[in-house]
Amino acid sequence: MPTQEIDFSPPTAEAAPYLRPVTASLFAERAERFAHLAIGHSLGDWLNFLGQLTRAQHVVLQTLPELPLPDSATLEQARRHGMPPLDPGARPAVWREVLRQLVRSLEAPGAAGVGEALLSLREATDSELEKLADTLLDGVPEADQAARLVFVGAALQVVYTALASQLAAGRWPALEVHGVCPCCGSLPVASVVRLGAAINNLRYLHCSLCNSEWNVPRATCSACSTDQSVALHEIEGANSPVRAETCDACNSYLKIVYQEKDPHVDPVADDLATLALDMLVDEAGYQRAGPNLLLISTAA
Repeated sequence: MPTQEIDFSPPTAEAAPYLRPVTASLFAERAERFAHLAIGHSLGDWLNFLGQLTRAQHVVLQTLPELPLPDSATLEQARRHGMPPLDPGARPAVWREVLRQLVRSLEAPGAAGVGEALLSLREATDSELEKLADTLLDGVPEADQAARLVFVGAALQVVYTALASQLAAGRWPALEVHGVCPCCGSLPVASVVRLGAAINNLRYLHCSLCNSEWNVPRATCSACSTDQSVALHEIEGANSPVRAETCDACNSYLKIVYQEKDPHVDPVADDLATLALDMLVDEAGYQRAGPNLLLISTAA
């Protein structure tokens, strides 16, 4: 992993309530993190493939033209009523071309079903792709859709990351419910305790779709907002920068990653590299509060 200089000093200015995704580097750094995490990991082949997919996201995003944002009336209405300005249900049609570019750039690994999924997506009609996107965002996927939906999610991430990066800070409304993204209304994949001037040691929830982040108090449940009955769990002896934050009030959990323990930690990649932690808290009766779009939960 590349080295970077870290500032451990306390905040010297007012902390930013929102952090927009940095399109020039976000997916490239995530791909490097996947490659790093794959070394010696029992799921190394899978993590390496997700790194390839993330690298493809980076390449496609760099060639994506500037996308039209909602008109000024829509943005003002969102600000006035405390609603996210971006609506995944009204996604721009360009996402389908992004998906096809991703699919064309990937070689199927040996994992069962992935090659079939890529072939199916290459041959899918626009209508079929839109139905898959609706299922990903609003429905409960069936088991035979899971492999395809990973790529659908990856394509939507590219588009909504691009859109979120174009929004001016003043267009982000303050939402009453802090557990959904104020940019696109999606659930968080994890939270990050960050390093750096003005945001040192502050916690940000990281959007599963548009990769935006928003500041929330630490030791607060991301699902029900309580600051009671919240606890942190980790696998003993793992020395990992990732923990699971559980809430006994709503029986939910979400991962939390600490840059102080590893400045290169990534909320998406490190979440997928710590599935043993999910199993630990799942067995204790907690349910995950937000999705990782590169790992699809399906109907039983």
